[in-house]
Formats: sequence, structure tokens, C-alpha cells
Amino acid sequence: MSDTLKVTFLGTGTSQGIPVIGSDHPVCLSTNPKDKRLRVSVLLRWDEFSYVIDCGPDFRQQMLRENVTRVDGILLTHEHSDHTAGLDDIRPFNFMQGKMPFYAHKRVFKSLHERFAYIFETENKYPGAPSIEEIEIDKDSTFTIGGKQVVTIEAYHDNLPVLGFRVADFTYLTDVKTIAAEEIEKIKGTKVLVVNA
Repeated sequence: MSDTLKVTFLGTGTSQGIPVIGSDHPVCLSTNPKDKRLRVSVLLRWDEFSYVIDCGPDFRQQMLRENVTRVDGILLTHEHSDHTAGLDDIRPFNFMQGKMPFYAHKRVFKSLHERFAYIFETENKYPGAPSIEEIEIDKDSTFTIGGKQVVTIEAYHDNLPVLGFRVADFTYLTDVKTIAAEEIEKIKGTKVLVVNA
């Protein structure tokens, strides 16, 4: 691999995925492979590094499809299930690599603690449970992953604040309804901007 950032769209579907269960909409009945879309997530690769933004319920399938053998960390945009329900499926990476860094807002970690309590047990934790390192970030955070700077960008998914990420000249924003002018400033100069894909 090279220092060049390679982006793989793991999923570009709705929160229910496409096709939607039981739907007779023409898109859901389509045989076109472009109408078979998993929940939203992207894989970022450069040098020997691999990071994923969001791990929804299709995470396992996405990792197998792309033959991913290592994930150095996961960045979470927000707590909704279509972005976090694949959390348990990081276990094979834990077995190979150990504890995995997760970057998320404090509010998102609080939600994960409630929904995945067994992962965060401090006493008598089941030995096969996933193991994550919690790294709290917010809209003012700038941090480094694999030698590349990440700038967080806040937007709103209806009334819920969600985080987008700018990694080098690539910016990824999902589930965005509105965004403040000062947050748009962080995007300026981006060569590739993904919005609500």
C-alpha cells in the first residue's frame, strides 16, 4: 500500500438496507446489483493502516466481502443501530490484534454501555466479549490515526448531533440534515466530499 488514502464504500443503503424486508417497491424487487446496498460505512486504507467509519449490522458481511484482515480502529458518527449494531463482530479482530480503539462522542459511548452492557463489564467479563478502547471526541477534536490528521465536523441528523470526519483531503458526512456555517469552514479545501451517501 501507499500513503495515498484509498476509500471503499462498504455500504450506501438506508437504515433498513436495500432491498427493504417485505417491500414491493421496484427498487427492492430490482435484480440490478446497484440496488443491493448494505448499511452505510466506509473503509479507509493507506500504508499498512485500515480504519472504518461506523460498524452497522452489516459489518461482518462487509469485512468478509472486502477481505479485510486488520482494522486499526473505528470512528463512530453517532449511536443509531444502523451505525453501531455490528459492534459484537469486531471479536475476530480482537483475537488477532487485541483491544480496538473506538473514537466517538461521550454520548455515543453512554448509549453503547446501555445497549452492549456485557462488553463493558468490569467484573466477571465474559472472555469472548469484544474489547474496545474508548477515545472520546467531540466537534472540536483533532486527532491523528496512522499518521493522518482527523478533523471532526458536527452536523445534525434532525435534532441529533452527529460527527463527520475529514481525513487529509477526504471528508465524510452521513445522516446530515443541517450544518452550521462554522462547521462548513472545516470542509473547505476538501478534494472529495461525501454527503449522505
